[in-house]
Amino acid sequence: MANYETITIEKRGAVAVLTINRPDKLNALSSSVHAEGVAALDELRADKEVRVLVITGSGEKSFIAGADIGEFADRTPVTQRQKFYERSLFNSIDSFPKPVIAMVNGFCLGGGNELAMACDVRICSPNAKFSQPEINLGIMPGGGGTQRLTRLIGEGRSMEMMLTGDMIDAETAHKFGLVNHVYNADELETKTMEMANKIAEKAPIALALCKEAVKFASRSNLDEGLRREVDLFAICFSTEDKTEGVSAFLEKRKPVFKGK
Repeated sequence: MANYETITIEKRGAVAVLTINRPDKLNALSSSVHAEGVAALDELRADKEVRVLVITGSGEKSFIAGADIGEFADRTPVTQRQKFYERSLFNSIDSFPKPVIAMVNGFCLGGGNELAMACDVRICSPNAKFSQPEINLGIMPGGGGTQRLTRLIGEGRSMEMMLTGDMIDAETAHKFGLVNHVYNADELETKTMEMANKIAEKAPIALALCKEAVKFASRSNLDEGLRREVDLFAICFSTEDKTEGVSAFLEKRKPVFKGK
């Protein structure tokens, strides 16, 4: 792996942990974080040893406290639009073929919430706080917030969060369906890694195809989604992992998937 200034990568067997490492800025998303994050995801995408990615923030105060607002001051509409049409970290996570888990500790605000929503699963501690506060700056979410939040928690709740800019706590985020699980701070990492390792034992090709089908479901109508599901399901039958999985089931043993 390359050396990065604003992020760290730790490989724990088949699980990689990517940490946004700007604790003095509450892990705010700067241009450097976006660029280095995209580069790191490209490396991890090609690393066959890595089957699951966990994304978190350094320190206990903040997952990601939003964008680096100081960078907004001199941007014009054209330069800002160009920034978000480039390969943003949000879209790189969304299109990452391997399962991605957000491990949220502390503030998860604005761009931080948008990044968490681009992940496949969100797990947090009770001290986590979520919001889309862009309205307080006279702007609106631009990293997928209006689209992903609405699909996750519904139009009414999404409207309230974005129009007021108010924060919600971990319990409310769980009730709304924004996060999958809430664990005590002292067991957050353990529980997250348990899920990551459990997923990492599954067939990699099937995981990637399952991700594609589920994401397609929220971006298409039912008939289109059902057709895509059947096509992807059929592709699984061309893999060695399918043969191994069926054989292991019939032989009453644990399968060993190779991603082939």
